[in-house]
Amino acid sequence: MGHLITVATCSLNQWALDFKGNLERTLKSIRIAKQRGATLRIGPELELTGYGCADHFLEGDTYLHSWEVLGQILGDKETEGILLDLGMPVMHKNVKYNCRVIVLNGKILLIRPKMFMANDGNYRELRWFTPWGKHRVTEEYFLPRMIQKVTGQKTVPFGDAVISTHDSCIGVEMCEELFTPNSPHIGLSLDGVEIITNSSGSHHELRKLQTRVDLIKEATLKSGGIYLYANQKGCDGDRLYYDGCAMIVVNGQVVAQGAQFSIGDVEVVTATIDLEDVRAFRTNCSRGIQASTAPSFRRIEADHALSDGRLEDNPAVRPTTLKPIFYHTPEEEISLGPACWLWDYLRRSKTSGFFLPLSGGIDSCATATIVASMCRLVVKSCGQGDEQTIADARHVAGETAESGYIPTDPQEFAHRIFHTCYMGTKNSSGETRARAKELAETIGSYHVDLNMDTVVAAMQMLFSLVTGKTANFRAHGGSNVENLALQNIQARLRMVIAYVFAQLLPWVRGRPGSLLVLGSANVDECLRGYFTKYDCSSADINPIGGISKSDLRRFIAYAQLSFNMPILESFLDATPTAELEPITETYVQSDEVDMGMTYDELTEFGRLRKVQKCGPYSMFTKLVHLWSDRLEVAEIAVKVKRFFFYYSINRHKMTTLTPAYHAESYSPDDNRFDLRPFLYNASWAWQFEKIDRTVLVIQKEQAELKKD
Repeated sequence: MGHLITVATCSLNQWALDFKGNLERTLKSIRIAKQRGATLRIGPELELTGYGCADHFLEGDTYLHSWEVLGQILGDKETEGILLDLGMPVMHKNVKYNCRVIVLNGKILLIRPKMFMANDGNYRELRWFTPWGKHRVTEEYFLPRMIQKVTGQKTVPFGDAVISTHDSCIGVEMCEELFTPNSPHIGLSLDGVEIITNSSGSHHELRKLQTRVDLIKEATLKSGGIYLYANQKGCDGDRLYYDGCAMIVVNGQVVAQGAQFSIGDVEVVTATIDLEDVRAFRTNCSRGIQASTAPSFRRIEADHALSDGRLEDNPAVRPTTLKPIFYHTPEEEISLGPACWLWDYLRRSKTSGFFLPLSGGIDSCATATIVASMCRLVVKSCGQGDEQTIADARHVAGETAESGYIPTDPQEFAHRIFHTCYMGTKNSSGETRARAKELAETIGSYHVDLNMDTVVAAMQMLFSLVTGKTANFRAHGGSNVENLALQNIQARLRMVIAYVFAQLLPWVRGRPGSLLVLGSANVDECLRGYFTKYDCSSADINPIGGISKSDLRRFIAYAQLSFNMPILESFLDATPTAELEPITETYVQSDEVDMGMTYDELTEFGRLRKVQKCGPYSMFTKLVHLWSDRLEVAEIAVKVKRFFFYYSINRHKMTTLTPAYHAESYSPDDNRFDLRPFLYNASWAWQFEKIDRTVLVIQKEQAELKKD
């Protein structure tokens, strides 16, 4: 029958500095793991503090409260009988480390510090922690007196070691360490470690999960072994959404996979595995040669057996079978990730709902549809009896526990917590007004329809009274300066109106509190700066600020069928327009015409600039190869120079950008993800001149080829 063990890994919706809530969720996961017969349980990275504490990791209080929480876990009788891998920050010899604390029966067996730090993109771990550079070395750590009283221990091993149980050996790998070229799992596997735990704080980006899963599978595909992957889930108080997907892999094959998106706070994934499968997989001559000369890790003895003889003697108990990997499509990711993020933000901010300026265009339509998806998720979770979701839904909806209210219909719930408003002017079309109204009715939002011409006229009149000058639109003979200023008056007034209604609509409806204002500027518009600073793109949070226009269109096409919302087809057919200029017989404002580039081209510019790390010249040379089948080289040069000019003059807008759900690897967030200046010499004289010279060379070569 072999040696059967049951192991557990978790996805927890931890919240930065919510020590009480984090403790409760951690203990709940331990109880669930024990109920399922697990003898080993791991949780996500820094689970006791929450991963996103940022500069709070520099504060002594964070370390004090972490030890207090750990003391509660060590002293809890319910945590006995199971080996626990817990995450918290630890200071050793006045140096701060990101650590795993291995616990068994009220004792600390090992504190294992992280050895390789995530320090690019969204991550700044080297700002807060120091990597442990003494590989395969341990020191003695003097425990705080409060912990000594609980465990009876004075010191414990601190450093790079492994845990030896009666029947197996367990090693630790932490998040970024999986992504490094020479990952710890290689040395651990060669030294006979059969189980490797990885506790992670990995965020969601569109189309990213496949990369993570490939690395997790690869960790044991050559070396064999059991790999337990735990991950944070939820927003944790920032722009990132940690997308869970806890996983158990054996010999490169997945045996258990958790959900990537869910609004529940605690998910425990378990599997029953035969240790003999690992040992049989490792009977390879070349592996044996390498393993026989591999350096050893210190083994910390644990008086604990992972296998249960009762399982081995029970013919009805079998190892968990292999599972095919499940991936969401990008359209599904958009419908689920931002929706879960919105729910976390709404319930934890203790506000009464959302307010969205609904323009009748595809961007605000996408934002509204994501809110509709959130309502569907809440109703589904409540229907499954999740007590935390039910309690949160009652609070947000203004109901008490005594009322017995449980959301059962997404439209009814949306009507309670979602407020939309069409802010029309004489430049607005009847089509956008009608689309906004029908979409609101389909979703169920509390909808307001208004005209703001009198407010716009009052602002224009004020300017005329003060200056004696009257500005006109370009269609009425005005200059470009006048035309842009008059558009911005409308845009900025919409922001003011949005916040007035967000504060007062709950009062109008007889409810306490205020609403969170949602923004709806997509990542491509942010990249180019194609929005008015402090207009209705200025909001509290923005669920689509990290999603491209192209992906949003695909999401709307998906939601039209999956959510049974036929109205969405009319948004797909509409020309993107800000509707800030007068409509005439010969002119209707178009976003792509205004920008001088398409949204698809903007996406390409964004990826080359950020992901491929291209400046103007290298971007131009790459696009010559990519676009030469449809554009002349001179046209490509014009588009590249136009992009960098507008990117440069609008970069300052990124400093006030609404906090947005991070979903795209080329997000232009200033000083959060994209660390570039906001004051540029927008002429790019040296770079643009080199582009122009290269255009002449290419044109000459092309002309000579035509002669031949």
